[in-house]
Amino acid sequence: MPTLVRGETSIHYEVKGEGYPLVLFAPGGMRSSIALWDRSPFHPIRELSSKYRVVAMDQRNAGRSRAPVNAADGWDTYTDDHIALLDELGIERCHILGMCIGSAFCLRLLSRMPERISAAVLEQPIGLSGDNRGVFYEMFDGWAEELATARPDVARAALSSFRHNLYDGDFAFSVSREQVKKCEVPLLVLRGNDIYHPSETSEEIARTAPNGILIQAWKEGDAVSRALVRVTEFLRANTPS
Repeated sequence: MPTLVRGETSIHYEVKGEGYPLVLFAPGGMRSSIALWDRSPFHPIRELSSKYRVVAMDQRNAGRSRAPVNAADGWDTYTDDHIALLDELGIERCHILGMCIGSAFCLRLLSRMPERISAAVLEQPIGLSGDNRGVFYEMFDGWAEELATARPDVARAALSSFRHNLYDGDFAFSVSREQVKKCEVPLLVLRGNDIYHPSETSEEIARTAPNGILIQAWKEGDAVSRALVRVTEFLRANTPS
């Protein structure tokens, strides 16, 4: 069972296939883990590992990964894990694909190290819209209560600070509009359409990014197979020769 160990943090990951690297960030909010790809309209590990070296991971304190929780934790805490995993696997450059909170992880990594990313697919990115901040607090608090009950080492005050660091921002939470505007990496955005994944967030990311493309429909019926073709073509077109 491959594990990245950094101090008290252990990150479970899996690698399938060969070729150019494609790193996945799963949906599921704070429970973002490999198993939750089973709920996706198409399963990127099964669909893309015949073409790419697909790397999937359980985020810290989700699935089989474990880490301490500190009051200063936030989006960069996750990004530090992602960069460490790339380094561990000797990946100098790769494609990335994220769904839900995984799109927020993609955007933060793009803002930190764009030179290491050749293309990004964002499936229904999370974002602030109207009065939906409360649903993110509620989602976080459910996960935090389970974690604090199971882990006496986790301080509730640290969890409260962590929640604010993640979800007190606006737009796409992990990045600003200005950061997206500066992102030259090609982005393929698969539009969200619910309270966690507002349509306007997807549309604004695709419109603001210099090389953004929006797919309107992708989650039901024939749109699933069409979207998978678009994703496959997009990644192939941006794979370095």
